[in-house]
Amino acid sequence: MNASRGADGVDFDHAIEVLEEQTSVLWRRERTTSHALAKNVHPEMEPAAYGILMLLQREGSLRATDIATSIGVGKPSVSRQLAGLERLGLVSRQLDPSDARSQRVLLTPLGQQQLTAAQTGRRSAFTALMRSWNPEDVEKLGLLIARLNSTYTKDTW
Repeated sequence: MNASRGADGVDFDHAIEVLEEQTSVLWRRERTTSHALAKNVHPEMEPAAYGILMLLQREGSLRATDIATSIGVGKPSVSRQLAGLERLGLVSRQLDPSDARSQRVLLTPLGQQQLTAAQTGRRSAFTALMRSWNPEDVEKLGLLIARLNSTYTKDTW
């Protein structure tokens, strides 16, 4: 048996080629979607800032260094994004109660409202797109994408 074939006969090398091609297509489409979502939150918001808003929504308040670590970019990039979000009134900063030398960033009520509206639109679009799929396949796809995302947290590059 070929070493690159699994027990079920699937050629691993070919499967990787298909995965690479299809994730590339998906990421290009997601980049386009992220641009549109950012504009739905605020017309002047940069697309890269959408992920920061979602992180703050999920985690509450965070220090800029924690945001940078969490999304895998440098602190200067995060600082620039946060300054833009703050200027738009979508986030604010407050002193960190556990360390008066640092600040925590959090969503403003406007930021939460605008983000929720954009997410509602995105879910509606996903629902329309996936309506012909059965719920089990949608769930399985979500779990597999989550598994793929978790592998990116490992230092494999």
